Amino acid sequence: MAIQIKNAEEIERMRVAGRLAGEVLDYVAKFVKPGVTTNKLDRICHEYMLHEQGTIPAPLFYAPPGYKPYPKSICTSVNHQVCHGVPGERVLKDGDILNIDITVIKDEFHGDSSRMFYVGSPSIQARRLCEITYECMWRGIRAVKPGGFLGDVGAAIQEYAEGHGFSVVREFCGHGIGRRFHEEPQVLHYGRAGTGVRLEPGMIFTIEPMINAGKAAIRELGDGWTIVTKDHSLSAQWEHTVLVTDSGHEVLTLSPGAPAEPPIR
Repeated sequence: MAIQIKNAEEIERMRVAGRLAGEVLDYVAKFVKPGVTTNKLDRICHEYMLHEQGTIPAPLFYAPPGYKPYPKSICTSVNHQVCHGVPGERVLKDGDILNIDITVIKDEFHGDSSRMFYVGSPSIQARRLCEITYECMWRGIRAVKPGGFLGDVGAAIQEYAEGHGFSVVREFCGHGIGRRFHEEPQVLHYGRAGTGVRLEPGMIFTIEPMINAGKAAIRELGDGWTIVTKDHSLSAQWEHTVLVTDSGHEVLTLSPGAPAEPPIR
């Protein structure tokens, strides 16, 4: 499928959907604490999306080729879970790190964002991993500009992650997004600058690096969805949806409670 260049009306709808995705993360933040189950967080987000926002949770019953339908409204990935963690009866403990991944549908358009949360007081290593991964995402975002290349995004992320002794998951990537949950292009979080698709105004895609404290190797659990690190090392992920503009980029999933952009270093 060709890359969809969004027009002004579509971009405005994507701004709305993106902001709403971020606001779900803002809302659920206060419930992330020791003793809560990931199922409870799923129910909280589900009710908020349906009854407060009037949005549809895109993951619920989503079934890409080769997968059985996803059974929940959000993804919750804890500690060594890399992505697509299925909410259940797991009770969060003091020291855990948690990724919550939200995708909403509003007026046919998708907003997609994820955020790391600290449960109580995680270790210094866990905090450092989350912070470096956040910087990786933003370095990728800052590489987005018309006339640039998707390879610039991946190269910026890979250089920063590996420069701090971490590894980049290769099997999963960012993606184009709009009326469809997953569109072209695929946005790799590693690579060489100056390679890949040339960026044009109107492109919209996610940047969502998955960074491991140990080796990059991963495996899938028996539920058919949850991905974990093979060496059981911690993993972190952050995600924003980004628009290529005439002069640079715009982050569409910013919300009032989103963490601030880190300073350029």
